[in-house]
Amino acid sequence: MRMPRAIALLACTAALAATTGACSGATKPPAAGGGTNFKVSPTSPPAQGPLDSFTWSLYAEPYTLDYALAYDYPPNTVLANVCEQLLRVTPDMKIVPGLAVKWSQPDPRTLVYTLRPGVKFHDGTTMTADDVVASLKRQMDPKTGSPWGSSFKTVDSIEKSGPLEVTIRLGKADVLFHELMAASPGTVVSAASLTKEGKDYGTPKGRLNCTGPYALDSWAQGDSITLKKHTGYWDKTLAPKSEKVKFTFVEDAAARSNALLSGAADGGYLVPSSSFAQLRSSGKGTLLFGPNTAAADLAVLDFHGPLGNLKVRQALSMALDRKNIIKAAAGGVGVPAKAPAARGAWALAPEKTAELFDTQPEPVYDVAAAKKLVQEAHATGRTITIVTSSLAPEISVVANAVQDAGRRIGLDVKLKPVSPDAYSSIFVDPDAREGLDLVITNGYDNTPDPLEFYQYLRTGDFGNYGRWSNAEYDVAFDRANSEPDPAKRAELTAKLQKIAMDELPIIPVYEAPYSVFLGKRITGAPTGISQLYFPWAATIGASQR
Repeated sequence: MRMPRAIALLACTAALAATTGACSGATKPPAAGGGTNFKVSPTSPPAQGPLDSFTWSLYAEPYTLDYALAYDYPPNTVLANVCEQLLRVTPDMKIVPGLAVKWSQPDPRTLVYTLRPGVKFHDGTTMTADDVVASLKRQMDPKTGSPWGSSFKTVDSIEKSGPLEVTIRLGKADVLFHELMAASPGTVVSAASLTKEGKDYGTPKGRLNCTGPYALDSWAQGDSITLKKHTGYWDKTLAPKSEKVKFTFVEDAAARSNALLSGAADGGYLVPSSSFAQLRSSGKGTLLFGPNTAAADLAVLDFHGPLGNLKVRQALSMALDRKNIIKAAAGGVGVPAKAPAARGAWALAPEKTAELFDTQPEPVYDVAAAKKLVQEAHATGRTITIVTSSLAPEISVVANAVQDAGRRIGLDVKLKPVSPDAYSSIFVDPDAREGLDLVITNGYDNTPDPLEFYQYLRTGDFGNYGRWSNAEYDVAFDRANSEPDPAKRAELTAKLQKIAMDELPIIPVYEAPYSVFLGKRITGAPTGISQLYFPWAATIGASQR
């Protein structure tokens, strides 16, 4: 389950294995990895021919197909092929025109989107500015209950300013809002269909009417979702190569791996890390790794207890054996995290990545020095509680590693097991954090801009679970979010990164690449996290002519 934006919980067996430190393009990971060689590339080899259909494995059934409520890997993996946004994130992590053919910014608080003409919904009607206005405004309506509603917090008005033009006025400059028009907040659906479907919209009973390369054919609840090719799709460069796509739901990691090995499923994203070695050596297909924007972190939930002392936070970070954590939790595929936001989150201005991220020091592993810091903080013997859950094996791996690290430096780290539902509640219910000091998170950006991640450490932000507050940080964020130039904004974001690393409200643990398995009969899939919004299924076809 994907929890409030960049600081999300580990949602599946593969969630931590699906975090990354990759930049766009083919990437060689840093030398300080977890011991396994791997290559990161944004795409798989191109398709060689068409297909009648292929089957795709999801680790869980989508809880909704309503774009305004889709806040997790399973629903977004399906919807990426059905519904589209004003902008688009490409496999090489760039933001390009989507349903908006162009945009302008007459002043820092005004955005004007010119819509692509002649775009057809799945029912054959033509997309207009009215559809865009209705789609975006729906996410602002409290009655919708959209988790994306906070993305619109600076929006004053959304208005039709021409048959194919929409003007959005902001209360203050907000670069992130514009960038999120490439993610769920920028989704456009038929306004008429929203009215027609009513409360059934996005459920197995309802229908979807969007503009993507595939249309919803059927949703057999508890069994499968089937999409069919949209013959009137506007983007001829992404005309679907397969007539149909069938999604199946397999929650058990071993059963999911068996489905991939047996051919019951042709492929799947977020491959269980416990199956990496078996899948690689099986001869049944190819395991690939792609760009991602995510990192596994420890979020501090209580700054009034022992972790309120910076020296204790620093000590715990220094005592983590990250390389062994990577071996146990991510199949050895990953690198120790240098910062809360992953390297892959810096893809919007890749020319700045080496200067602003790669120059960050590797995390220090020094148990003796960490123990000394605990003593200086007069925290020896103090209790720290970290929550753990059966929700994913990786949660237990990291929690046990934290407990061991604490024991080595004089801290009494206690594990508090909770149910998967209770673990999820930590990210939405402040009361559920009572008595907890740390939670293991999987934080990822929807866009290739690291500023998106760092917004959740602002004072009072919903994603700031420990209620950390730093006035210097808040001022620096506002300055970065008003800078339209990506390179200059990256430099300003680096200041946020430095404050976060100096103060450690979040303790970085590790990054690992996005994963995808492709059976022998298919190829052409994007390999990275862009699949959450890019119409990835359209590029999949036969591996042989």
